[in-house]
Amino acid sequence: MSDTNDPSRAKRLVKTSKFLSLVLRHDPARIGLTLDPAGWVDVSTLLTALAAHGRPLTRPELDHVVAENDKRRFAYDATGARIRASQGHTVQVDLGYTDSEPPVLLFHGTHPSALDAIWREGLRPMQRHAVHLSADAETATRVGARRGRPVVLTVDAARMAADGHRFRLSANGVWLTDSVPPQYLGTVR
Repeated sequence: MSDTNDPSRAKRLVKTSKFLSLVLRHDPARIGLTLDPAGWVDVSTLLTALAAHGRPLTRPELDHVVAENDKRRFAYDATGARIRASQGHTVQVDLGYTDSEPPVLLFHGTHPSALDAIWREGLRPMQRHAVHLSADAETATRVGARRGRPVVLTVDAARMAADGHRFRLSANGVWLTDSVPPQYLGTVR
């Protein structure tokens, strides 16, 4: 899987990354995994479970997926013996992120069909544990484009923080907050 110029290897990289997202963020039981309270699982346990469920992966291939994921969705612990998803969980985990002072503006990518509800109710985490925000409009545009034509919203993070809302910065640079009430929202495009 080391040659991402090979279309079949690049395709396998994407498929593997998506499956790892599924089991490390949403459904670890699908392959018989149990995440610890902070979302970690031993790498050897993960590799064994993947092989037992018809998705064999070597440690070098896993290292490649972790290193090459454009959104840095996965992280190893300091020893490299455990792995977890950096954020985006729907299963209960405590990632241990501490409150951080956000930049003045943050951004959220969405699609036009969601705008009516967003203007009415603000941004809510839906099935996730937190609302995900980007530090730049370009990243938010890519996120919003997953479902078609993107709309990028601005979030007045400085005013939210001054009003007592908490922000946390994930290991992969995604800003997390419990919700964004509509009065803090604007549009970029």
